[in-house]
Amino acid sequence: MLYDSLLVFAVTWTVTAAVIGLRVWLNGADQLQTHGGRAASGPLLQLPLLAAVVVFFVWFWVRSGQTLGMQSWRLRLETEDGELIGARTGLARLGLALLSFICLGAGYWWILIDPERRAWHDRLTGTRVIVLPKR
Repeated sequence: MLYDSLLVFAVTWTVTAAVIGLRVWLNGADQLQTHGGRAASGPLLQLPLLAAVVVFFVWFWVRSGQTLGMQSWRLRLETEDGELIGARTGLARLGLALLSFICLGAGYWWILIDPERRAWHDRLTGTRVIVLPKR
């Protein structure tokens, strides 16, 4: 999660810079001064940031079952049947992972007592994270 959080930070930073640049280009640099120096805020920034995070995780999970951080640790996300997940499952898993985190991480701590080592969001979406063998 730490590796992916660094990558997500880089992605969201880039999206923020693009949104600010676009807003300055469309409205001029003078517009920055009229809003107390805030070039972007509220939904004009939050929606693209949310979209970037969702696309980051769901795209990697659907394409290969692995984010770049998961590749580093030889982890792969799959269905209970060993197949790659679909976009709908990826979206559900991402939303439920947020819920697992918001509950003071209880959904993640659940892994410690679960017989199959699955978090809440994995149980609810029928997914699992496996460790791939060393090459």
